[in-house]
Amino acid sequence: MSAGKRIWIPLRTASLLVLLWGLLGAAGAWAAGFEVIGASTKLERGVYRLNARIEYRFSSPALEALQNGVPLTIELEMEVRRRRPWLWDETVYALTQRFRLEYHALSRQYLVSNLNSGERRGFSGQAAALQSMGQLTDFPFLDKGLLVPGQRYEGALRVWLDIESLPAPLRLFAYLSDDWRLTSEWYAWPL
Repeated sequence: MSAGKRIWIPLRTASLLVLLWGLLGAAGAWAAGFEVIGASTKLERGVYRLNARIEYRFSSPALEALQNGVPLTIELEMEVRRRRPWLWDETVYALTQRFRLEYHALSRQYLVSNLNSGERRGFSGQAAALQSMGQLTDFPFLDKGLLVPGQRYEGALRVWLDIESLPAPLRLFAYLSDDWRLTSEWYAWPL
């Protein structure tokens, strides 16, 4: 009888550890942050066009600020790098694309504004607005004439929340809190 108890306690402990491990993994999967899921370019009539998919997971404080009328500015930083075998890669072209996400309580709409082009679109739900921001399709990325034939190039993309665009009182909290440091890693692909 005591042998059964010895086996039961470790099995129960192991089960609890597996459950906790699974819960921690699930919590980590839903942690706030941005991620470039994929990016690629295609050459069409002398212009490289970018297609990319980005996942935005905002922190609770950022979502609360958005719901209370604070616009959030997102920056997409794009680069073209010339690959060099003996030296560090050289950035030959850089572009920043900026979006502003707003919530208007009166109309209950989320607005996504492209700050580069001035285009503005409204969405009835937050998920639809984030999905729209997260899809770049046939974006004119680079003119082929800017590249030297015979060289190896790669495109790179990262995205982050622009803390500098927040209202001054909120900016101080954003500097001090990890909840506002929402950024992705660089995602690179060959041109």
